Amino acid sequence: MDLLRFITCGSVDDGKSTLIGRLLYDSDAVSLDVLAALEEQNRTSAAGTVDLALLTDGLRAEREQGITIDVAHKYFTTPRRKFIITDTPGHVQYTRNMVTGASNADLAIVLVDARQGVVEQTRRHTIVAALLGIRRFVLAVNKIDLVGYSEQVFRDIVADYAAVAAQLGLRQVVSIPLSALNGDNVVKPSANLPWYQGPNLLEHLETVTVATEATTDAARFQVQYVIRPQTAELPDYRGYAGRIQSGVYRPGDRVLVLPAGIETTLAAIEIDQQAVPAAVAPQGVVLRLADDVDVSRGDTIVPLAQAPVPTRELEATLCWMAEQPLRPGRKLLVQHHTAKTRAVVQAIVARTNIQTLEQQPAAEARLNDIVRVRLKTARPLAADTYQQNRTTGAFILLDEQTGATLAAGLIEQTAPAEPEVEL
Repeated sequence: MDLLRFITCGSVDDGKSTLIGRLLYDSDAVSLDVLAALEEQNRTSAAGTVDLALLTDGLRAEREQGITIDVAHKYFTTPRRKFIITDTPGHVQYTRNMVTGASNADLAIVLVDARQGVVEQTRRHTIVAALLGIRRFVLAVNKIDLVGYSEQVFRDIVADYAAVAAQLGLRQVVSIPLSALNGDNVVKPSANLPWYQGPNLLEHLETVTVATEATTDAARFQVQYVIRPQTAELPDYRGYAGRIQSGVYRPGDRVLVLPAGIETTLAAIEIDQQAVPAAVAPQGVVLRLADDVDVSRGDTIVPLAQAPVPTRELEATLCWMAEQPLRPGRKLLVQHHTAKTRAVVQAIVARTNIQTLEQQPAAEARLNDIVRVRLKTARPLAADTYQQNRTTGAFILLDEQTGATLAAGLIEQTAPAEPEVEL
C-alpha cells in the first residue's frame, strides 16, 4: 500500500481535531485502551457525547482551553492506503507550527465553519500550504448540520474559496460538506446530504493520487557525516553518509561535488553496510567515490548531467516566525539542510496581503507575515528553486546568537555564485 501524508488546517474552532478524531474513531483506528477511556468519559460527561478532539489534543493546555497548540501526528491504515495525519493549530500566533506541519504533506484539508465561511486564517493557511508546495486540497465545509444541511450555504462557501484558489493557481480542489461531530460524510455517506453526489472524505483520501516527485526529481544528496574508520580492516575506507533528498543514484554515475565543482565517479552505494545496485529518495545511504577528493558536511553530490548552479544570491518567499521584525541589512544564518552559512537581507521586495492576496511594498516583515526577500550568502549553496525541487528549494533562517528559527523560506530565483565573502 502507498502512503498519503495530509494536514488539517484552517481557523480556530473550525473542528480540525474533531475531524481527525472522527476519522480515527469511525475507521476503527483507535486502540482499545484509548477507546475505553473515551467511553468512560462519555458516561461521565454532562453532555453525554464523546470528545473526539482528545484523540489529537494531548497537551494539558490544549485540553483546558479546547484549542490546538502543538502539531500532532496520527497514523492509521485502511485496506486501501496508509495515512499520516498532521493536526495543525488554527490560531494566528501558532502559524509557525502550521508551517512545520505542512512541510512534508501531500494534501491539505482546509476546514471552514459553515456558519463563518472563508475567513482570514482560511486564506493564510491556504497561502502557506500552497507556498510549501502542496497541490492537492480538500475544502471541508464542516458543521454543515448547524446550518440545516443547506446546499446553498455550501455552494456559496465553495464559490468564495474558488476565488482564493484561482488567485493562487490551485487546480486540484475537492469540496466536501460534512459534520465532524456527527460523522456526516466523513467515513460514510450521509442521508442528511441527499443533494451531494461526491465522495465522502475518507473515500477521497483513499483514492487521490499520491505525489511521486521525490523519485522523479533531479537527484540530490547532501553529506551529513564523513565516515573514516581508519581500522586495520578498512585502512583506506572513506564514505559519505546522508539521506537521498530526491531522485535515484547508481554506482558508476558521473557526479559533481558542489559547491567546489569537483568531478568524479560514484564507486559504490551502501545501506546497512551492504552494497546495493541503486538507491532512491528518501533512503539513508553511504556514498563512496572513486577518487580521494575533499568532501565535507554540507557538500552536495549530484549527477553531472543534473547539477544545479551554486548560488550566493537568493530571492525567496519567507513566512516570518519571530516577534522581532525583519528589516533590510539584518545578518542571520541560512540553514539549507546540512549546509549552513551566514547571510544578509539585501531587500524586502513585497509582502502578501492576506485579504486580497496582492503583493504590496513593505519596509519590514512582522510575525506571521509572508514576504518576498533578496538574500546574499557568504558561501555558495547548491540549491534549486522550490518549483524545481520541493526538498532542496527550501531552507530556514536562524538567529546568529541564539540559533532560534526565524523563518521558513522557499527559493524563487537564484543567480550564479560569485567568490565567497565575509559577511
